[in-house]
Amino acid sequence: MSLREKVLDLLFPPKCPFCRKILDDPRAPVCPDCQPRLPWLEGKAGERSIGFTDGCFSPLAYRDAVPGAVRRYKFSRVRALGKPLAALMAQCLSGRLPQGADLICWAPLSGKRLRKRGFDQAELLAREVGRLLSIPAAPALKKTRNTGPQSELEEESARQANARGAYTLAPGIDLTGKRVVLVDDVVTSGSTLRECAALLRRGGAAQVYCLTLARARGDR
Repeated sequence: MSLREKVLDLLFPPKCPFCRKILDDPRAPVCPDCQPRLPWLEGKAGERSIGFTDGCFSPLAYRDAVPGAVRRYKFSRVRALGKPLAALMAQCLSGRLPQGADLICWAPLSGKRLRKRGFDQAELLAREVGRLLSIPAAPALKKTRNTGPQSELEEESARQANARGAYTLAPGIDLTGKRVVLVDDVVTSGSTLRECAALLRRGGAAQVYCLTLARARGDR
């Protein structure tokens, strides 16, 4: 831990992202009380099939204390939550993809949404997962069309239409033969990840795996 991080921990003690209590161990992503209560997805329950991918991994179901933590991170702009949430994702990925990956990227926000929110929540998660697992992180995709939030759409057909054609490959990105991990915060229908994965495949990626903090459907 750097001196700067130690000073920040003293001034702003790390809190559990789910119950917001100060962590006794600042290196732990979750407090001991929340650890056994979280809706963990174990074994095959934590894997999901999504088109154009080799699988989607999620450590948690999107229920109980999880939605509140995600909302605080995204909409209340509590950027500090990115580190503990990414730590849970990194643990999940290392357990399910022990061979690692060549590149980690993310499903990006549009320029308009980025300016409004001030940061890209998926990018912060991806970069922190990459740092923890020593996987290079880079913007492989670009969002070219501002779309409404997927969370406001219930029908899968509407989600697919909302994501269709909204992304493109980033200029100059070379994915030939690479094993790529695509990160987002929550997977619901999988429409966004499917659209992004199709582009990564088109760009030459040999394998595409998705990694999200939580899964919003099919967890029971």
